[in-house]
Amino acid sequence: MKTILNKFVSFCLLSTSFLIYYSALAHHAFSAQYDADAPIHLTGVVVKVEWLNPHAYFYIDVEDPSTHAVTTWACELGSPVTMQRQGWTRESLVLGETVLIDGFKARDGSKSLNASSVVIESTGQKLFSQQARQPNTSK
Repeated sequence: MKTILNKFVSFCLLSTSFLIYYSALAHHAFSAQYDADAPIHLTGVVVKVEWLNPHAYFYIDVEDPSTHAVTTWACELGSPVTMQRQGWTRESLVLGETVLIDGFKARDGSKSLNASSVVIESTGQKLFSQQARQPNTSK
């Protein structure tokens, strides 16, 4: 019985170690996913907010003025704890609200960005995200 218990505890410890290792690998650096030389400015309507670790996300529908086609963009923010320290709350972004976003495009060409600032159009309130890095202007 003692041998079975030892094997079970060893298995649990080993499994936990692998989970921690692979979680660390899954977390990415800004420059691995986003292009600091590709700033973007979008105006859209908030359609979804995910207040999750390790990063909060919100999604906006952006209408192309020439074709009226609507595209959904994923906007990455910092961690919820970081966002709260900057004054964000779960209620900072309201579904259906129009926002103006400054950020940096994803390197893979997907409709996603890392948001550096968010302005709520109706109030003019500006919210910041420390997750985003400013482009290197010392070239």
